[in-house]
Amino acid sequence: QVQLVESGGDLVQAGGSLRLSCAASGSIFSINAMAYYRQAPGKQRDLVARITSGGGTAYADSVKSRFTISRDNAKNTVYLQMNSLKPDDTAVYYCNADITSRSGFLNNYWGQGTQVTVSS
Repeated sequence: QVQLVESGGDLVQAGGSLRLSCAASGSIFSINAMAYYRQAPGKQRDLVARITSGGGTAYADSVKSRFTISRDNAKNTVYLQMNSLKPDDTAVYYCNADITSRSGFLNNYWGQGTQVTVSS
């Protein structure tokens, strides 16, 4: 069984910074792409940033130059460094990963979500 456990969400003032972490655990053979999505109240869940197993990254236009996604493959962990936060960044942030288990099955997994609130 595989699970993603997130941490790092908090209340922060506009202009501040936060670092989210998401650790994968369980019967893991390999982890392919990892990503963060976010969902604000009444809105759909949108992709924020994505990182491949080789380190290639992609970002939503709204967070480019402010957010940085990275990963530590030895720790099966992905990070999202968020700088120059704006009230519009307020949302529940979800970790997502494509993971192949030791039994050979590839599945997509979601974390439980972590709340980020940016006050003006």
